[in-house]
Amino acid sequence: MMKFPSYTTPREKLWFYTYRTFCGLVLFFLVAPLIVVIPLSFTNSVFLQFVPEMKIFSFETWSFNFDGYGIRWYKELLGICSENSGTTVCTDRWMVGIKNSALIAVFATFFASVLGTLAALGLSNRHMPFNRLIMALMISPMIVPLIITAAGMFFFFAKLNLVATIPGLIVAHTILGIPFVVITVTASLAGFDNNLLRAAATLGGSPLRNFFKIQAPLIAPGVISGSLFAFITSFDEVVIVLFVGGTKYTLPRQMWSGIRNEISPTILAAATILVIFSILLLTTLEMLRRRSEKIRGVTPH
Repeated sequence: MMKFPSYTTPREKLWFYTYRTFCGLVLFFLVAPLIVVIPLSFTNSVFLQFVPEMKIFSFETWSFNFDGYGIRWYKELLGICSENSGTTVCTDRWMVGIKNSALIAVFATFFASVLGTLAALGLSNRHMPFNRLIMALMISPMIVPLIITAAGMFFFFAKLNLVATIPGLIVAHTILGIPFVVITVTASLAGFDNNLLRAAATLGGSPLRNFFKIQAPLIAPGVISGSLFAFITSFDEVVIVLFVGGTKYTLPRQMWSGIRNEISPTILAAATILVIFSILLLTTLEMLRRRSEKIRGVTPH
């Protein structure tokens, strides 16, 4: 039970509960589709619907029934052979998409983290000319509609023979991830005390050594946060892949093709894994945010 201060009026209490109820309803509205997707991914049916066999608890017999549930679509997602109408079905298209997505996301995150951190270090310098204009250009991929960015990349990459290649997708996803790193690292640098670098320089430390020993550990939460955002952006991206990827399939591209060509519950299995993966990444981001606040002496809320 929530304890209120003695001076709290009934109107303030009413507003408190009304506000919490409204926030709960908004949260339920956002999470409800995920609640439906997860149990449907364990269905044994070939259709995207709840079947009578999926009723877990029967009040008539007071017993549990799991006949309608299984991991058939997770097996297909992982490329494990399964029996279908007396024939053995094996496909690795989903695993190929997962491997391509992971490969592209890892390299794109690495390059975006390095380039974005260097850009943030330069933009945070007050002596940097036109830093606001450059910052606007750096974060423009977040502002410009993605389909416009994808079309521009296609025509540019076509001249460089990077269309339908893994390196081309890595470069494209690096461009999309850099703004996230720039923003988070710039925010971390805003609370950094440059007197620490000056003190280290007076003690004979080189700029490179001072950066790795003093500045890098303090801004590491911002770098890691930006890297995680860049990774999520790359792993979930489908529009850029449609324009630049060509025949190279990623997991989001495979899900998009599955919705267009064959609606299979395998899509729900992939979506469930992505939801769990995103929750883990967001939890990591929250832990990094709290650690960053603790380092700067800010009380977490």
